[in-house]
Amino acid sequence: MNESGYRPAANHASTAPYFMLAMALIGIIDASYDSYAIYTNQLLWCPPPIDGCNIVASSPYARIFGVPLGYFGVVYYLCMFGIAALLAHAPFSRGLRLGTVLYAAIGVSFSIYFMYVQRTFIQAFCIYCLVSAVLTLLLFIAALWHLRATRVDAIPAPA
Repeated sequence: MNESGYRPAANHASTAPYFMLAMALIGIIDASYDSYAIYTNQLLWCPPPIDGCNIVASSPYARIFGVPLGYFGVVYYLCMFGIAALLAHAPFSRGLRLGTVLYAAIGVSFSIYFMYVQRTFIQAFCIYCLVSAVLTLLLFIAALWHLRATRVDAIPAPA
């Protein structure tokens, strides 16, 4: 912060929604591949050294009410893409900014839980789950950064 009370982060506040759009798009691709492989009963391609994709995908923890987790991931990333697109057009909308943080926080919470399940119960890791967890964390960080950068006190007063 400089002597006028203006934070330079406010200049870059409009970049966060576009970063979130990119992360959500990568998430859609990641979750779609996983979902497609499960839907068509194909094995997931899993690069070494993290080669537990099919172990994780075939575990009883890979479904909620019989629905594969990848399907929920596709819905999550599609919604996040939509929210980020709206945020790109209305970056100072308080409801959108708070909604984005809340929705990303829910995603991070689920990612933490699923990483715990993979580590503790399945004892194998899926690269697509790890990529999704990193993307979700990046979405949350970007949403927080955007919220902070667009606070009313962060915006310079007109001269």
